[in-house]
Amino acid sequence: MDNTYTIKDVAERFNLPISTIRYYDKQGLLPFVAKNQAGYREFTTADLHLIRTIVCLRNTEMPLRDIRQYINYCMAGPKSIPLRKALLQSHKSRVLKKQAKIMHDLQEIDYKLDRYNAPDAAAFVSAELQFASNEKRAHGLRDTFS
Repeated sequence: MDNTYTIKDVAERFNLPISTIRYYDKQGLLPFVAKNQAGYREFTTADLHLIRTIVCLRNTEMPLRDIRQYINYCMAGPKSIPLRKALLQSHKSRVLKKQAKIMHDLQEIDYKLDRYNAPDAAAFVSAELQFASNEKRAHGLRDTFS
């Protein structure tokens, strides 16, 4: 039989503040965690597997209400597998869209870094500033670049 773990052990394992674990418990995300005779939360290896999933879902910005629903589905047993799959598939779709946006934005960052690493970086930046200043003046706006 595996060991049990304290809230401190769990916090260290998942790099979470203890207060976050307590908050998750109060939000109904940890109904599977038992308390010992002294009233302290006592975590099992199986609990850690679910907590790893909770941390993953939070890291990918799943709302707490959806995580709570997912955990409730898990607590319901195998009959909830289709519901779990639907919830996770929907979340995966959102994560992939966000990932695509991040990759698009990363291209802009790479473009700028390439420009700043180029031998003519200073001339490029000067030309950008000159263009911006000229554009402001052409529209009768205050030149905020000089």
